[in-house]
Amino acid sequence: MQPNCLTALLAWPARRWVVALLVGGSTYLILGLPTVVVNNNVFGRDIAVTNWAMPVLIGTSVLSGLLFATYVRVGEIQSTEREAKLGSLGGFFSFLAIGCPVCNKVALIALGYSGAIKYFAPVQPYLAVLGLGLLAYALRQRLTNETSCRIPA
Repeated sequence: MQPNCLTALLAWPARRWVVALLVGGSTYLILGLPTVVVNNNVFGRDIAVTNWAMPVLIGTSVLSGLLFATYVRVGEIQSTEREAKLGSLGGFFSFLAIGCPVCNKVALIALGYSGAIKYFAPVQPYLAVLGLGLLAYALRQRLTNETSCRIPA
C-alpha cells in the first residue's frame, strides 16, 4: 500500500495532537497580534487588514502546528533538515504577507512609504501563497517519511 499523509496523521498519538494545538494556537497569536490581524490594543497598523489575511493566518497556524508536531518523536523517522528550513521559510513569508506593508521596516526603508504601498503590497498575496505552499510541502514530506519503509543496510 502506498504511504500517504492521512495514514500518518491517523496514527498520531495524543501528545502529538496536543503539541499541534499548542503550537498552532501560539503561531496564531505570535503572527496575528503584531500584524493586527487579531485585533488588539497593543499594536496598530496604518493600512487596513486585507480580506485574505485571516485565512492565511489560520492556514499558517494549522500547518505550522502540524509540522512542528511531526518533530515529536514517536519512533524511528527518516528526516532531513530540509523540511525544517522550508517550514521556517514558509512561516516567514506568511508573516510578511499578512503584515502591514508600511509597517515592514525593510520595505519602508528600501521603498519609502508610497513605494511600500505601490510595490510591496501587491506582492503580499504571492508571498502568502508561497508561504502556505512551503509549509504544506514540508508537512507532506514529513508525513510521507513517517509511513515509508526503511531499506535495510
